Amino acid sequence: MKKIRFFSFILCLAVFVTLLAPSALALSAPELDGQAALVVDMDSGRFLYALNAQDKRAPASLTKIMTVLLALEAVDRGDVSLSDTVTAQNDCREGLGDDSSTAGIIPGVQLSLRELMYCAMVGSANEACNVIGSYLSGSVSAFVDRMNQRASQLGCVNTHFVNTNGLPAEDHYSTAYDIYLITTEAMKHPLFMEMANTIEYQPESRYVNDGKVIHNSNALISQYSDYNVYKSYLYEGASGIKTGYTRAAGYCLISTAQRGGVRALVLVMGCNGYYNSGIEEFRNFSDSITLYDWVFDNFSYRELIGVSEPMEQVKVSLAEGDGEITLFPQQALTALLPGDFDSENREVKVTVYEDRLRAPLEAGTVLGEAQILINGDDYGTVRLVNRAKVELARGEFMRLRLKQFFSNGWVITIIVIVAILAAAYLALVTRYRRLRRKHLRERRLAEQRRRQQLAEQQRAAEEVKKAEDDWKEL
Repeated sequence: MKKIRFFSFILCLAVFVTLLAPSALALSAPELDGQAALVVDMDSGRFLYALNAQDKRAPASLTKIMTVLLALEAVDRGDVSLSDTVTAQNDCREGLGDDSSTAGIIPGVQLSLRELMYCAMVGSANEACNVIGSYLSGSVSAFVDRMNQRASQLGCVNTHFVNTNGLPAEDHYSTAYDIYLITTEAMKHPLFMEMANTIEYQPESRYVNDGKVIHNSNALISQYSDYNVYKSYLYEGASGIKTGYTRAAGYCLISTAQRGGVRALVLVMGCNGYYNSGIEEFRNFSDSITLYDWVFDNFSYRELIGVSEPMEQVKVSLAEGDGEITLFPQQALTALLPGDFDSENREVKVTVYEDRLRAPLEAGTVLGEAQILINGDDYGTVRLVNRAKVELARGEFMRLRLKQFFSNGWVITIIVIVAILAAAYLALVTRYRRLRRKHLRERRLAEQRRRQQLAEQQRAAEEVKKAEDDWKEL
């Protein structure tokens, strides 16, 4: 467990170092009232701006995002159902002050789990969070333990919860970065964003908010928000997610907005509220608007690398001709960049797959990759391919085919057997010829001896006859 925490600390430290330079792309930082802020490109997850994003702060009602996330995950696992009837426990309102935001839920009231989550997200009902926690884990304290465990799993190393709703408490803290991690996990659940974007919620039970409609407090999306009474903060393209306020935390807001194909998430914490010339101003909304305008006015999607841009020239072995081919990106790579982005700041690191550079090659074969860096930050990787088919040279083809043929195990076995048989045959022929020569030589010698013997016998017979003839004459 210590190793996991240490790794998480190192990971977040690396992110923190990255967040220290929000203006790496030469844009001036926006002027804000809040003490912490974070702007994220929702499509890439890249941080466009950060202010004290790793500072520990009271998160106020942004805490409720974790409470609702755990409820949604319990539903997905099948542990509970949205339609479950839940009874508010006796201590559901414990710790709530007179000015605490509630949905009027009192002990003994029965309502569905779905309605409890809507009360928590739309009405920021503190007692609803306690009821959810007690129902899911048996007690509020056990549920808070689960909140801290889940935060650790998500990589939130600077977060510690003491309650389910974010009411002021010692040792209850989080950071802008950690709240971002929790929120993006919650946003994976469609019901979460459905609740976060609900402007008006009509309770199912007449015991909830006295049966009256609950209005969303997010002034960026709801004209009924109390924060829009004196000054309108409605923002085109805005959606979700959650407001928060305590005296210790200041005014907080996490939201999203989309305009011109750009989707951004903005989180502000520790903002002030003012009464200025008869107009109440809440800087969590005005800071969010400032950051959204900063993004939409200065950022757009730019092509970092196009499919027609030659990236590397390589040599393919066994290919016809000189074997030289050019590699091109398989697809274009775009990124959300500021208007003053200079393409000369782009760095391309090409990696060629040397083991694949061998003919034949079909057109579009992946033969490498190119990593795009801007000021040292990784902006993505594209595959590199050849545009035209690479044919195998005929001579090389024959040599390759022969090599492949003779490299087969069964061919080698037959060749060995044939070689052994040929060697045995040659040995037998050689031995046969040697024995035949020896036999013929012995026959010649025997014939010579026989003829010599016959000659000698003939001479002896002639001598005997001559002697007989001489005797007769006497």
